[in-house]
Amino acid sequence: MSDTERKPYKVGYTTGVFDMFHIGHLNILRRAKEQCEFLIVGVSVDALVIEYKKKKPTIQFEDRVAIVEAIKYVDRVVPQTSMDKTKAWDNLRFDVIFHGDDWKGSKMYDKIEAELKAIGVDMVFLPHTEGISSTALFGKTGID
Repeated sequence: MSDTERKPYKVGYTTGVFDMFHIGHLNILRRAKEQCEFLIVGVSVDALVIEYKKKKPTIQFEDRVAIVEAIKYVDRVVPQTSMDKTKAWDNLRFDVIFHGDDWKGSKMYDKIEAELKAIGVDMVFLPHTEGISSTALFGKTGID
């Protein structure tokens, strides 16, 4: 799609921890930006990661933000302090939220999708990059 072609969405939003940034992260950001004119990325703060993943990120929050800000597909980076996507929408007013399709059909994301649909926000699941994840990378490096 050329820059002069209209994209399906004006403002898109996606989130992640982005610990041990890898090609799967880049793929999600690239695919999301292909579908929206302006991409906002929420980077999970350490406290939120500890709350739902039960572990502290390896890379400190400020460094993860700096990495994501440097990606050419990203227009704005914000801290993700809550898993509540409707609260994020209250502040950011995005038209669409993007997430990896490895979460499609999960109880958590079915609920999020229904909540967002009720306020007019689409949820688009993007292909997960097979065989790559931060967890897999930690296993290969021996890092806990």
